[in-house]
Amino acid sequence: MSEHAFAVLRRLSDGRFHSGEDIAQALGCSRTLVWQAVHAIESELGLDVFSVRGQGYRLAKPFDWLDVAAVRAGLPPAAAETFTLAVAERTDSTNSQLMARAGNGGLHGLVLACEQQTAGRGRLGRRWQARLGSGLTFSLLWRFERGLAELAGLSLAVGVALARALRALGAPVELKWPNDVLLDGRKLAGILIEVSGDALGPAAAVIGIGLNVADPGEVDQPVAALEQAGVAPDRNRVLAALLGELERVLADFDREGFAPLRDEWWSLCAHRQAQVRLSFSHGEPIDGTACGVAENGALLAETDQGPRAFHIGEVSLRGRQ
Repeated sequence: MSEHAFAVLRRLSDGRFHSGEDIAQALGCSRTLVWQAVHAIESELGLDVFSVRGQGYRLAKPFDWLDVAAVRAGLPPAAAETFTLAVAERTDSTNSQLMARAGNGGLHGLVLACEQQTAGRGRLGRRWQARLGSGLTFSLLWRFERGLAELAGLSLAVGVALARALRALGAPVELKWPNDVLLDGRKLAGILIEVSGDALGPAAAVIGIGLNVADPGEVDQPVAALEQAGVAPDRNRVLAALLGELERVLADFDREGFAPLRDEWWSLCAHRQAQVRLSFSHGEPIDGTACGVAENGALLAETDQGPRAFHIGEVSLRGRQ
């Protein structure tokens, strides 16, 4: 990646033509370095740049940057008081960055959002990828008074917060156990939670969220984007809405756990009373009917072997026809 790529992208993000000479003068570099940066923007960041003799370079589609002030302006008072927000242009993984801080005195309520992750991760080690500017990728550090043993169901609670915010924005989302948000049956957002601390408390959780606001580009699974539901792709507004609900839900979860949210989560579930298949990292899959969730977040299903509870871990759920 050219070290000048993000600097040049910021000059082009308004969608207007800028000459290579003007960009070079503004950045204090050569026109050759500007050309190299434009090439990196296209080849490595996946954005289209028009080059017209006599006019210069223009980004095919204007690019809106994440902005701390814009996000904070949209936060409810409690969330504005709780969260400390930082935005990075590029990092390996927002979760990895905050996990390093979790054990080193990192602030409760620290939020790190980034424009590009080079090693973004999803659940079960899957890679999370998205075209630059098409989505939200952020993590937050939350310190709980309760211990690790009492954090069961946290990913489902986070799902409730996301669903509340997204539905308020106009997207009729549903939840898939244990950590996905669906739109029209396709993945809109994913949740990755990593924890540290003591069994009896206190404990810290790093909550990572990836959300498609616009078309993320070519990915390896069926996905959806907020713009398909008619939601304006204003990433700063969306992030503020998500953080507002996350603050409310996480504060409640620290006091009462997942139990008070259980019925709400089930009402949002995409597989209520549906035929499902549970797959494991080892062993044969199990078919059954999803019939609820327990107070600890376990999926309750009726199987050929009778009622079973499946706990979050090395298990994946799929709907069956």
